[in-house]
Amino acid sequence: MPLQATYQKYLLRFKFEAGTSRGSYTQKNTYFLKIWDTTHPTLQGIGEAAPLAKLSPDDRPDFENFLQHLCQQLNGLELQPDVEFLLNLAENFVPDDFPSVRFALETALLDWLNQGKRIIFPSDFTKGKHAIRINGLIWMGKKDFMLTQIEEKIKQNFTCLKLKIGALDFEQELEILSHIRQHFDSQTISIRLDANGAFQPNEALAKLERLAQFDIHSIEQPIAPEQEESMRFLCQNSPIPIALDEELIGKTETMLRNELLQYLKPAYIILKPTLLGGIQATKEWIQLAENQGIGFWLTSALEANIGLNAIAQLTATVPHQLPQGLGTGQLYHNNIPSPLTLKSEFLYYDTSQPWGEI
Repeated sequence: MPLQATYQKYLLRFKFEAGTSRGSYTQKNTYFLKIWDTTHPTLQGIGEAAPLAKLSPDDRPDFENFLQHLCQQLNGLELQPDVEFLLNLAENFVPDDFPSVRFALETALLDWLNQGKRIIFPSDFTKGKHAIRINGLIWMGKKDFMLTQIEEKIKQNFTCLKLKIGALDFEQELEILSHIRQHFDSQTISIRLDANGAFQPNEALAKLERLAQFDIHSIEQPIAPEQEESMRFLCQNSPIPIALDEELIGKTETMLRNELLQYLKPAYIILKPTLLGGIQATKEWIQLAENQGIGFWLTSALEANIGLNAIAQLTATVPHQLPQGLGTGQLYHNNIPSPLTLKSEFLYYDTSQPWGEI
């Protein structure tokens, strides 16, 4: 089964200006990696490499050169229809500093193994019999824009909202949280916050204490990563449970991952396969967290529906009770049509809906 590989660059266009504390997005590039064996060229496995600007280790000028080189290396390889063989192949051919590419290759190979039907992990989810509860993401923006988003999510029956904070004036952000709590208590609406590292270490605890009055479920990455003493202090003293996000990026060795969790002792970790190195890396983080009694949830990271589909299917295979941080495929004007469907706060795989062509 000689392998052939190629890739396709694709420009995603946002429906609105999506703001974070690192800046705003109106469009972004993503890359679809396609593989097939030459004896059945119409049976293609597809994965998505979607590096995030200013955050992904593989946001680098030679990204496409590496993709071209990878495809050349893969061409002619003999494939074996075995999960362990395919995942190890991805690990061996893609170095740690290209995590989104490793995720794309893992996804493409497993898709190929499952007959090129965009089924990565067969489960009740992919049969349309099980749904994944997700949080409703509120993007940064002017106060009125954020309040409009909140009202829309509540009308859609979301019970867990995730607000990105750190870009507005802090007092305005407190006003937004106060507005939610004036109408909904924490039993009705759970609030997650994501600061994307926006707080300074010397001000973080005071801000967390003010935020805590609004019964916050958790806050992701209150300060920037690589400040481990300050983060450890916050994990120990914050009135709001701390979730690590960017802190995990670039930690590629098992020993370093384990030591990080043991030292910081966060309440939760946030798992983004595109940023952490794919399927096997995500599963290892889950195992390490479970060993230490640390909670987790999986999150997409602005992928198109190919990447989102793989993350959702992976999520369906691991034990979880909390709402997950998965996208809904509705961010972009030109996303790839897919069976992924949102009903209320639940993400479904609607088997009656076909995949669009890529």
